[in-house]
Amino acid sequence: MARLVLLWGAAVFLLGSWMALGQVATGGVQIQIIYFNLETVQVTWNASHDPRSNLSFHYKFHRDEAYDQCSVYILQEGHTSGCLLDAEQQDDILHFSIRNGTHPVFTASRWIFYYLKPSSPKQVSFSWHQDAVTVTCSDLSYRGLLYEVQYRSPFDTEWQSKQENTCNVTIEDLDAEKCYAFRARVKAVEDVYGPDTYPSDWSEVTCWQRGETRDSCPETHMTPKPKLSKFILVSSLAILLMVSLLLLSLRKLWRVKKFLMPSVPDPKSTFPGLFEIHQGNFQEWITDTQNVAHLHKMAGAEPEGGPEESLVVQLAKTEAESPRTLDPRTEDKETSGGSLPLPHQPPLQGGDVVTLGGFTFVMNDGSYVAL
Repeated sequence: MARLVLLWGAAVFLLGSWMALGQVATGGVQIQIIYFNLETVQVTWNASHDPRSNLSFHYKFHRDEAYDQCSVYILQEGHTSGCLLDAEQQDDILHFSIRNGTHPVFTASRWIFYYLKPSSPKQVSFSWHQDAVTVTCSDLSYRGLLYEVQYRSPFDTEWQSKQENTCNVTIEDLDAEKCYAFRARVKAVEDVYGPDTYPSDWSEVTCWQRGETRDSCPETHMTPKPKLSKFILVSSLAILLMVSLLLLSLRKLWRVKKFLMPSVPDPKSTFPGLFEIHQGNFQEWITDTQNVAHLHKMAGAEPEGGPEESLVVQLAKTEAESPRTLDPRTEDKETSGGSLPLPHQPPLQGGDVVTLGGFTFVMNDGSYVAL
């Protein structure tokens, strides 16, 4: 039996919906139904085809009953635009007909609780404790509702919202030094009443600062500083860590490379003048820097195998005597064209005798020979 009643109700609802759509399209009548707090049904219409005509409203809550005419009309510019009805039960189906005289221009059937609009919260109170506030009000007598509290400071560009199933909403992380504006309302749960319900009107806005009421919060044009999200903060720290590890790795790699492949010293710093003056000619550079000089060719003296150059031998100073230079000179020439050897000189006392290229030198501990 219950199943048959449900099927009959669904059929009536679908038929009424189809009739309503048809009448809206053909008759040009638009309707709105609001069920105020499960107490009063308000049906308004807009007769676009003849806005100056007085339309009558006829209704019934049971299919087998006869239609009753509305007793409380809503007037707009002296013409009827709606009707107010007392609802008997929240699960009633409203059968109604809008007529122009005796001619029906709109006929439909609706479940009235689909258009529920709860009443605004009453007896709203605030309980402050440190950086949080608890907003309470008297709960409505029926279920399937959400109690929403919104708040905003002068630094917020939009309202912040929090809602609960009962009118006991706690808002945390507030700044006691700031002034906050609060408002509350009640909404019907869509899963219970459907998508066509209406939220209640907002309660009166109340301003609070340091746990005390204020007439209003001062206006400010300051734009709040954007808060750095956790994702951006974690990403920045990760990037910084990766860069630090990369720099540390490059430094260690450079040290390993320097250990395995030591750098070759620059010859310019080791051999001054080799490249700047002699363009890399080592023979010229060592000749210029080691005090080695060539004598002029001896006149008419060309030994076998080509010309021969004389050598200058310099003896370093000793503590006892100053340096002297031995310059061998030729006195006579052989008829064959060869060089005559120098006359033999007796060795000095206390020195070593060194023979080089036919020349004899006496060396002591403080002397050296530069070629």
